[in-house]
Amino acid sequence: MRPNAANDATTPHNEPIDSNVLNDVQSLWHELRGVIYEHLRLAALETRRAGESLVMMLVAGILVAVLLIGVWLGIMAAGVLMFIEQGMMASTALLFVVVANLLIVLLLCGVIRQKSYYLQFPALLGSLKAMPAKQRTRDEP
Repeated sequence: MRPNAANDATTPHNEPIDSNVLNDVQSLWHELRGVIYEHLRLAALETRRAGESLVMMLVAGILVAVLLIGVWLGIMAAGVLMFIEQGMMASTALLFVVVANLLIVLLLCGVIRQKSYYLQFPALLGSLKAMPAKQRTRDEP
């Protein structure tokens, strides 16, 4: 055996080990770039969705505030009319308007609650979580 035989190691295809390692490193680098690109793309999409959700929540919040002001004014007007008239016709009509305003407020609060979920970036966080050890060992051959 030659003294430098360890330095001349080759693969079965007569390629030096260094070129295989270089190919593996290049392949790993391209795969890593692809994964990073996909994560950044996902982050961008979720940022856009979070922005849209935030705008919708702000609009809904402003509408809730306006309607709550209307509810307050309606309750006050109904109370005043009850005391003044002692008849139920005008005040009953005002109470129906107040109830309708309250239903719209509840609807808009539901919209705010539903849209707030997207502000947490659920898909991005899910993709960044590590796979549990049990699942890793089960998936590997």
